[in-house]
Amino acid sequence: MDFNQFFFHTQTKENPDTDVLEMEETDYGWQIIVHNDDVNTFEWVIESLVAICQHTYEQAEQCALFIHFKGKYAVKHGTEEELLPMKDALLDRGITATLESV
Repeated sequence: MDFNQFFFHTQTKENPDTDVLEMEETDYGWQIIVHNDDVNTFEWVIESLVAICQHTYEQAEQCALFIHFKGKYAVKHGTEEELLPMKDALLDRGITATLESV
């Protein structure tokens, strides 16, 4: 996946003065970091990432492996408003997660 796909979302909007669509970049400069612990199982983390962050099972499984071996991993990028409820939902499930600006 391209680096810019993580941090920039391209939106189109119509300009009433012209007949062409203009491109507008939206900064997604926030990320949810999930931290490794000795409490949560791989399956619980995977299930939570699928349910809360809309990951595929394979994406969630890869994130869980990164979290386990690296100690933490950025599991989701987006806007602060989009990610805050996801971070809180992970915390509600007992998963240590933080929201950080990039």
